[in-house]
Amino acid sequence: MIIELPQVGESVTEGVIGAWLKSVGERVERFDPLVEVVTDKVNMEMPSPASGTLTAILAGEGETVPMGAPIAEMETDESEELSLASSPPSEPSAPPPPAVEAPAADRIGSLLTDVAPVGPTGSGGPISADPPRAADPPRAAARRRYSPAVLRLADERGVDLEQVSGSGRDGRVTLKDVRAFIERRESAPAPEPAETPAAPTSAPPARAETPPSSDADERRVPLSAVRRMIARNMVRSASEIPQAWTLVEVDATGLVARRRAVRDEFEAREGISITYLPFVIKAVAESLKENPALNSSWDGDAIIYKRRINIGIAAAAPDGLVVPVVHDADGMSVAGLARRVSDLTARARRGQLRLEDVSGGTFTLNNTGALGSILSQPLVNPPQAAILTTEAIVKRPVVIGDGIAIRSVMNMCMSFDHRIMDGAEASAFINAVKARLEAIGKDTGVY
Repeated sequence: MIIELPQVGESVTEGVIGAWLKSVGERVERFDPLVEVVTDKVNMEMPSPASGTLTAILAGEGETVPMGAPIAEMETDESEELSLASSPPSEPSAPPPPAVEAPAADRIGSLLTDVAPVGPTGSGGPISADPPRAADPPRAAARRRYSPAVLRLADERGVDLEQVSGSGRDGRVTLKDVRAFIERRESAPAPEPAETPAAPTSAPPARAETPPSSDADERRVPLSAVRRMIARNMVRSASEIPQAWTLVEVDATGLVARRRAVRDEFEAREGISITYLPFVIKAVAESLKENPALNSSWDGDAIIYKRRINIGIAAAAPDGLVVPVVHDADGMSVAGLARRVSDLTARARRGQLRLEDVSGGTFTLNNTGALGSILSQPLVNPPQAAILTTEAIVKRPVVIGDGIAIRSVMNMCMSFDHRIMDGAEASAFINAVKARLEAIGKDTGVY
């Protein structure tokens, strides 16, 4: 049986093999976690489509594979083959034997359901490990079985895994345990050499000079599959898209006052804090309806205008940037947007986003002001047409009429695909967002 990389979304065309969870020759039950796959949308753990023995791995760890391409071969059970041929997939009548699971902190989750960072990837074939004997205690058995990522890191850094204490389930050694062991080893002071009596001689002994070790000056960290995918997308953005950039200043005094006025009541009512971001998303969504070129994508010999307004929100996750999507943002109130953003960002930090949470984005918004930035130049998230950043709100002296006043000012920066639009369309959009934000006052609705 040929196992193929499944299609996981309309815009996902390829994936990176993060780590094989089973080895060639190993028995695999249907729905057992088989391989970790990293895409530009989500990280997932692909289950085995059948029960049998894994006979060949066709795509090594770290390899980029198109969706639908063969990645492994399996010798399936005869009964399983008949079942697959005669009926659609169904849950087995008896639960399958438990798979060897990673600890909660490192677990990727089931296919298309949960996501979390995967460990460093690299080349190399599958690594087999002998199954524990029945007489062995559970903790010792778990410690003799290591994930491919743990084995690879240990081999690269010369770590004896028998010396590493495992913090995972049943004492299993995780990547975090290995990295902590390496850090402790590198930070430990070198033992002083034992003193030996000096040889009786009238001349001082010759001193052998040794070149300084490069290990003391630098530390090499292999790229994780997530970081590799981010790097590829950024190179694609910078090399394929002719990007132009623009900036406008926004007088956010009314926005600051309105948020301050509703903050306590909103938090008591909703159980979450209200930030400036939902107000900005509302303004962006309404402005995209008026300026459809910003809600489009390049398709070689055509421009595809999107009917739905799905705004991606760049968020920091444990292993890199992710962009969860607020679908149909133009139909939500500020309160609804606040609830949605709070849920998405919280699950992004915990590594619990689903595929649908990161699919279908038509425009990206990045709140770089939360990092203290007042000016930035973002890269367009392909295949979208533009990306907008909101910077930190700071107090500045502003000329109003013939006088000077202290106002709360925020910069908005935007990069856009110059193939799709010119400066006129881009300026019309960003100034529409500016006008809506500057119009926020004490009567602006939240619900």
